[in-house]
Amino acid sequence: MERVAVDDVDVVTNPMGVHDIRKPVSRALGTDHVAMNYFELAPGDAFSGGLHTHDDQEEVFYVRSGTATFEVGRDRERVTVGPDEAIRFAPGEFQSGFVPADADEEVVAWAIGAPGARHDWDRIRSVVECRECGGERVHDTELTDEARFRFTCTDCGTSFSP
Repeated sequence: MERVAVDDVDVVTNPMGVHDIRKPVSRALGTDHVAMNYFELAPGDAFSGGLHTHDDQEEVFYVRSGTATFEVGRDRERVTVGPDEAIRFAPGEFQSGFVPADADEEVVAWAIGAPGARHDWDRIRSVVECRECGGERVHDTELTDEARFRFTCTDCGTSFSP
């Protein structure tokens, strides 16, 4: 058995600086089969760096307070998730969640992914502007040894780190 208080979990933020408070609770608990992150997002903050998918993991977001907006699919359909609501994304489903900059309050939320407590970086794809092809394209996503993201266009092979 492992037990941890969320207040005692260290803050570990996204390398792209899209939020100030993310606590990897599953890391503190030493889980093997589930990822669990606690977030406090101010207006303008995001859960991740943009539209992406995990081919190997489903994700569930539970909003405890405030209202988060999610963009779903390549067409970026917008879905609002309010207090005590949850949203699920299947493996391979593109999604991105954030708090609009003009929101009146912060969001407190949990992100839960399974199976696996850690991302398999070979199974994450992001939609970003390709510097060679132009336009939004699917990119393979990896985390470098310097804790930065590297995106590689699946159409032309161009790689870059923001």
